[in-house]
Amino acid sequence: MPKANVFDMAGKQVGEIDLSDAIFGIEPNVSVMHDVVKNHLANCRQGTQSALTRAEVSGGGRKPWRQKGTGRARQGSTRAPQWTHGGIVFAPKPRSYRYTLNKKVKRLALKSALSAKAAEGKVFVVEDLGMDEIKTKTFQSFLNTMGAGKAVVVTACPNVVKSARNIPGVVTSPATLINVYDIVNANEFIVDKAALAQIEEVFA
Repeated sequence: MPKANVFDMAGKQVGEIDLSDAIFGIEPNVSVMHDVVKNHLANCRQGTQSALTRAEVSGGGRKPWRQKGTGRARQGSTRAPQWTHGGIVFAPKPRSYRYTLNKKVKRLALKSALSAKAAEGKVFVVEDLGMDEIKTKTFQSFLNTMGAGKAVVVTACPNVVKSARNIPGVVTSPATLINVYDIVNANEFIVDKAALAQIEEVFA
């Protein structure tokens, strides 16, 4: 059964905790994790690129020269694609890159990401992850004490969320909204003890 160190808000280790085998102890499926991360990034794309076709470029209504007799190639408009300032062939238009994956695939990928972090010893459980005030400096010193840098912090405490939002590389999330991309992208997985119980209850 995988284990994780338990810390207090001073950054000191106060014990160990057993992690769920069903979530933190499976063999990571790298292929599925790759599929889910790719899906996440595709769904994040805005898809707002746009260019003008020859029908949308202003001008070009008059035929540049007569059809025959000039010795030059026949042309119908100065906004045809081969002309400077002409339209774009098959111009990109706003579109959605969103696609869906099966729920079982996403859940397997999440368990694989958490299991990989647990195998690396990068899962840190905090006894009571909370703050009385919004203070970035205080939370940064907590991370420094734990030796954490680029981390995903799972908590429902609003003060922690607001304290961490200006720290580069630190992502906060409630237990029910954790995603594979954030976990894979982070070096450490820091979770409140109450949030850990919620994760094990929801995703087991």
